Amino acid sequence: MIQNKTFLERTNPHHIGIFNTLLWGGSFLLLLFLFSGRTSPEKIDYIYTICFITTLIVPVSINLYFLIPSYLKKEKNVVFSVFFVLNMVVFSELNPLFFEFIINTFFNDYYFISYHNSVEVYFIFFLFFTLSSLLKLAEDWIYLNKVENNVLKAQKQEIEHQLYYLKGQINPHFLFNSLNVLYSLAIDKKEDLTNAILQLSDILRYVLYDIEADKIPLSKEIDLIKSYIAFEKNRQIKNSIITFDCKVDEQKEIYPMLFLPMIENSFKHGLKSGVQNPYVKIKLTEKDNKLRFTISNNFKTAIPLEKNMYKGIGLKNIKENLAIIYPEKHTFKTEIKEDVYMVKLVIDLKQ
Repeated sequence: MIQNKTFLERTNPHHIGIFNTLLWGGSFLLLLFLFSGRTSPEKIDYIYTICFITTLIVPVSINLYFLIPSYLKKEKNVVFSVFFVLNMVVFSELNPLFFEFIINTFFNDYYFISYHNSVEVYFIFFLFFTLSSLLKLAEDWIYLNKVENNVLKAQKQEIEHQLYYLKGQINPHFLFNSLNVLYSLAIDKKEDLTNAILQLSDILRYVLYDIEADKIPLSKEIDLIKSYIAFEKNRQIKNSIITFDCKVDEQKEIYPMLFLPMIENSFKHGLKSGVQNPYVKIKLTEKDNKLRFTISNNFKTAIPLEKNMYKGIGLKNIKENLAIIYPEKHTFKTEIKEDVYMVKLVIDLKQ
């Protein structure tokens, strides 16, 4: 994972050789034609340019590889500015001495001195310090942008794998419960078996096709809820009450199959828990891009809370899904008051 640092705090030690080859190669060609003033420089122009540019390498390198990483990238701007100016002034003043030393050491057959005055030397040094710093920061930015793009791609793939795994947990769980319904109808030889199979077919069509999409219209999720409720009513639990109140803009889009695990949970541990006069109340509303889903059910209080499945695979999956697809854009709460269990989910649908 990339740490939360500002751009200037990061270092980029890659391709130092390539960067310096391009920097000083380009600088040499530029200064050669500036110093010579001719379209075809002579040998003396090459020697003069080599000697002058050699006096720039040390102070520019100090700026690029010590002052910028140590101060500018750590946002010590005042200290950096002081050392930047000090570095430039000291080496600008030493330029004639260094120039003469290089000539006498490597080109003792020649006799000439730097013909630039102090103002021109200061200007050249300032120009090189500034342009080389900007080039280094630009090169760092390009490299770090590439690295971060690769990391983001890897993170996206990881999230997709997590979502695929979570969906894979939901689907078998749902199928297992559905087959139990069909089995009970078949045992009793009820005529409702045909309708139940058709209802299950509609649900499976959603699970197999629509669940692969990143987002779907709310209308499809509402149809799934209605199909599931109709399917579960085949159990004909005595004195049960199931309500679904829906007031939303059905064209709004959400992540698929968000609500089914919570509805399954309420049916399994409420309606089917053996409680007297069981009920499941579902409410789905939307206003100002805030989607609110509430589901509540009564349950058998004689069952120890730690032994029931209120914290089972369905709700665990929904929490993990929400953390991935709606980070910091949702609230998810569960409440237990006496014999009533309630789940509240609010999602901010703003892009």
